[in-house]
This record gives sequence, structure tokens and C-alpha cells, in this order.
Amino acid sequence: MNHTTMQTLPCRFPLSFLLLFAFAFFFSSCSESEEEESEFANWQERNDSYFSDVYNRAVANSSGEWKVFTQWSLNEEMATSADDHIVVQVLQEGKGSGCPLYTDSVRIHYAGSLIPSRSYSDGYTFDKSWTGDSFVTAVAKPYTAKVSDFVDGFSTALQHMHIGDHWRVYIPYKLGYDDSASGSIPAYSTLVFDLILVAYNRPGAGAVSW
Repeated sequence: MNHTTMQTLPCRFPLSFLLLFAFAFFFSSCSESEEEESEFANWQERNDSYFSDVYNRAVANSSGEWKVFTQWSLNEEMATSADDHIVVQVLQEGKGSGCPLYTDSVRIHYAGSLIPSRSYSDGYTFDKSWTGDSFVTAVAKPYTAKVSDFVDGFSTALQHMHIGDHWRVYIPYKLGYDDSASGSIPAYSTLVFDLILVAYNRPGAGAVSW
């Protein structure tokens, strides 16, 4: 990096204007900060309550469209609390047989959101694999990655999916980003994904497609 001598620039505005600008900027920044705090106020408590409600609903209806799966790296004896599990709502059942393994790669469509908040009644969408407001199978390009690349809750879901399955997956923050923020995702966030498994590939065995 080249270093140059800094010069004092002549003041283009009177001091009173600069003070007024600084005053306005300060309160604008405070307003944005307060708005964000209001959006995610009591966020951990709200997410705990939200996932607990979804989990209890799934347990009570486990023979229907709702399913509960233990985190992929735990056995049933080790899974001692609700947040050792993910919850799945089956939106459409696929016709494929077999499921991806942790070491496989997958092709998927997905959209990830947070739980409902003040400004987002359906939850803020923080990421999705397609462009535009609506998902169109004919033009949407699947996202490809290894099952092991994702957070534990997402990896758990994939290892139970058959090709063509369309699920809504609820991941407690313990199996997501836990107490850390990630991009636009605040800490302690339950992650909600609409997820479709299109294909998977097993090293040495080739691809299995929809």
C-alpha cells in the first residue's frame, strides 16, 4: 500500500450544519439499532418456545405428516431433549428408494427462513437456491454440495430423505448456528427450510436421480 501525506480539506459547510448533520445521523443510527433489537427482542426465548411447540405437535401426530428425527450423530439413548432432534412436515412424498449418506453429495432445492417476527409474518427468508419470488421447477437450478457441508440439523434431514421428497424442516438452534450469528441469521435462531431432494451421488456408486 502506498502512503501519501494527508491534507486538511477546507470546510465546505458551516459548523452549525455539520453539528445538525451529526445529530441527525446519531439518532438515525439509534433508530435502526432499536428497530433491529425490537425485531429480535427475547430472541432465544421466542425460538425456544417456537421449536418446543412444533416438536410437541410433531410428537402428537407422528403417524401423520409430521416426523421427528434424532440428530444424525446421536443414538436414541443420547438424545435427551427436544433440541437433540429435528422436526419435519412432509409436504410431498418422493418415489425414490434409499437415502443419502453423510459422505454423499446431493442436489437440492431449498429456501431457509427464520421464525415469524414483527416485520416478517412468514419468517425472514435468509437464503434460497433459486432466484425470483416463486419456485419454478422447470427453470430452477439445484444446489450441489456434500451432506457433510451443512449444519447438523440440515445434514440429519438429508440422510432421511428419498429422491423427490419435499419437506419443511424445523431445526433447533442447537443443531444450527447455536449461540453464534451467521450473516443475516441472529444467534439462537431456529432454522426453517423448505427442502426438496433432487438427486444424490455416492462415491464409487454413481448418481441416483429423480
